[in-house]
Amino acid sequence: MTQPLVTILDDEPEIRQILTDALEDAGFRTQSFSRAREFEASLKRVTPDVCLVDLSLPDTDGLALVHRLALEQGAAVIIISGRAQVQDRVTGLELGADDYITKPFDPAEVVARVRARLRAPRAVAQGGDTAHFNGWTAHFDRYVLEHESGTETTFSHAEGEVLRMFLESPKRLISRAQMQEMLSGGAGESFDRAMDVRISRLRTKLREDPKNPRLIKTIYGAGYIFLGDVSWR
Repeated sequence: MTQPLVTILDDEPEIRQILTDALEDAGFRTQSFSRAREFEASLKRVTPDVCLVDLSLPDTDGLALVHRLALEQGAAVIIISGRAQVQDRVTGLELGADDYITKPFDPAEVVARVRARLRAPRAVAQGGDTAHFNGWTAHFDRYVLEHESGTETTFSHAEGEVLRMFLESPKRLISRAQMQEMLSGGAGESFDRAMDVRISRLRTKLREDPKNPRLIKTIYGAGYIFLGDVSWR
């Protein structure tokens, strides 16, 4: 079986080499790039399984690139950045990143985070890649939410993982601990913030009333429950 491909985008040669060595020692294939232009050109030829992206790039805005990747590519996106402020983390997650690692980092942690993203549920689990619920159709093959009116809204890979989790377990309470296990997420505040951001964005895309959402309900102190009727195709 072909080993997963991890692409590395960072303008620092030392960082690229450290990541390449750690990932290849762990059995991954890698491609590394110092410029966003080269990186984006490569995506036209091959889709990686995971993209590691630095935010401080000389030829483009790293956050804008992360947003494009989240919407247009099927790969998981992990930000690796020297920006350690909480707001930077939140912004990265809001724009669609799956994870956020700050520099300096332990290469073993990066390998573990990459493995966690690859363990997250991306394959079709209900016999189809399209789910129908309450006037909506979720197309997981192309990351699109289609309303019965015909309008379409894209969602990121990270948002898709959360949406699939809900759609595969409708009308069942899902605790934070269960979410962390099902999504192979990190621990503590970082995971909680990521989930809050993604659920908020999904509610917006599903046109939910933020004060009284009909589909994704928060059960305070317990978790979340999805109240829609779901069919898969």
